[in-house]
Amino acid sequence: MEETKKFTPGETGIYNARELGTPRMLILGLQHMFAMFGATVLVPILTGLNVSTTLLFAGVGTLLFHFLTKRKVPAFLGSSFAFLAGYAAVAPLIDGQPNTKMLPYACGGVFCAGLVYVVVSALMKAFGPQRVMRFFPPVVTGPIIICIGLILAPTAITNCRTNWLVAIVAVITIIIFSIWGKGMAKIVPIILGVLISYIVAAMVGIVDLSAITSQKIVSVPAVTLMKFDASAILTIVPLSIATIMEHIGDITAIGATTDRNYIEDPGLHRTLLGDGLATSLAAAFGAPANTTYGENTGVLALTKIYDPLVIEIAACFAILLAFIPKVGFIIESIPAATIGGVSLILYGMISAIGVRNVVENKVDFTKSRNTIIAALILVCGLGFSFGDKTGLTFNISGFKIQLSGLAIAAIVGIVANAIIPGNDYVFKTNAEKEAEQAAQ
Repeated sequence: MEETKKFTPGETGIYNARELGTPRMLILGLQHMFAMFGATVLVPILTGLNVSTTLLFAGVGTLLFHFLTKRKVPAFLGSSFAFLAGYAAVAPLIDGQPNTKMLPYACGGVFCAGLVYVVVSALMKAFGPQRVMRFFPPVVTGPIIICIGLILAPTAITNCRTNWLVAIVAVITIIIFSIWGKGMAKIVPIILGVLISYIVAAMVGIVDLSAITSQKIVSVPAVTLMKFDASAILTIVPLSIATIMEHIGDITAIGATTDRNYIEDPGLHRTLLGDGLATSLAAAFGAPANTTYGENTGVLALTKIYDPLVIEIAACFAILLAFIPKVGFIIESIPAATIGGVSLILYGMISAIGVRNVVENKVDFTKSRNTIIAALILVCGLGFSFGDKTGLTFNISGFKIQLSGLAIAAIVGIVANAIIPGNDYVFKTNAEKEAEQAAQ
């Protein structure tokens, strides 16, 4: 019989989930799968791609990412929203229905965008993290992480507004079990929040399972093979510039959450390679581009279980769901209010991680330089993300390029940090940090 260790989460966190035992690890993996599900299936709904295929390649892409990053980074790769503009430009929905003629060409463009990651990965490997990270000091990465959570926040509120009672039940449940829970209940507050909120939602009549009988028990996900078109490629590939900036922010956020330097080990070149190849693989078979998910970073921060194995289990659950439409349908029936309540906590945790990143790295805001850089990032990130017109759209040689608010914030922050005098940031390896701590 497998021996399990009693665990009460502390400040340091757990990096080896095996000590919790297999049953607990499975539940923790299920919790991460719940966290990514809502946003991941929304992208195919908006683009006309297949939901089951999306889940399949989210799981496969995550496992590929973990293999390429030596199973060191606890990141889940779900559907990227950054490429929605590209899909809309190349393969817009026709009367709400998928544009089956043009979708393969949009997928071909996303495939090529994934290869841009591979090129940038090679450059990162060639120049090394010390040179690269001089452009990404805490005064840049901290505010970017804060923006990630704040930009996502309105989505959580919008979902909560569909039924505040159900949303508040989810929030209160997560808070209670996170702070006062005992044993296993303390490390799966998301699942408990979803379950209890779901029951309340069913009681007030906003859960509809009437169509479950029409769902197949087992079904093979539909595959759409990509096709190539120069116009589609040139329309979509520039979006990778924005998503690479977002990737760096996400990896920094995960590192700040787990107190690990993933830029150094396994290296930013490996995380970029994993993200890019996962995106290209998904696009090749008709699934959306992949990206590291902030929702799962929020779960890491909340549970303090940092073992990548738990994310790999979540990936396996996603693959399994892709072949079982009935189970997927039940999860899809989770009300928006429940998702909103859960997201309210998770998105806030991401922004809190950004604040912690700035504090722990002792960013000196008495220096005008640092204040200006942070101000530019926050204003651009939030200002370009809300309102009637979001992001920034412009044409180059007749091709439309659209940057998200987060991408604009990242670019402005990096440029400002590079050109404003006084950049004294020195990137330190894990060994250097440990030696410094030992000397204190």
